[in-house]
Amino acid sequence: MTTALLVVAHPRADSLTARVAGRAGERLVAAGHRVDVLDLHAEGFDPRMTSADEPDWSDPGKTYSPGTREHMRRLDAADAIVVVFPVWWFGLPAILKGWVDRVWNYGFAYGGGRSRLAGKRMAWIGLAGYPRDHFTEAGWDRSVERHLRDGIARFCDIEDVSVHLVYDTVSGRPHTEHIAAAEAGLDALLG
Repeated sequence: MTTALLVVAHPRADSLTARVAGRAGERLVAAGHRVDVLDLHAEGFDPRMTSADEPDWSDPGKTYSPGTREHMRRLDAADAIVVVFPVWWFGLPAILKGWVDRVWNYGFAYGGGRSRLAGKRMAWIGLAGYPRDHFTEAGWDRSVERHLRDGIARFCDIEDVSVHLVYDTVSGRPHTEHIAAAEAGLDALLG
């Protein structure tokens, strides 16, 4: 049985983001994955970089803080990574950005030899408030997708990566429509 790490980055357990993540978890289980849910807010993850987790470019074998090492262990144990998050300021929420900064670290995810993330599969599912036309006309979709796919995942040797944005999430449309739209973000991973 393969393991999927399902990362959730929203402060409210009743948010649309949480509902989308819940549905993603159900689909992953139905597809035969064991799911490790990493709810960054519920687990009290501190996104602030400290000297204990700051990369040391001269030491790819640096021992990071115990909390960061535990998150690295969970990433290492996963065959697939699914990240569900709200798109805030055309990017990642601070808690998720801090998780990448602290956990996807030098000597583990990049630098110092082969990445521990190489060969994993990944899906980013972002929920954007703007309608698709408004978001895409300004090129924000390309900016967000490039950052997540190339600037983070492929930089860390994850080649099988998809980025799926769900638009118009503050429109008042039924959440079931948004959840259905978000499910398409798993299709490439579950393919």
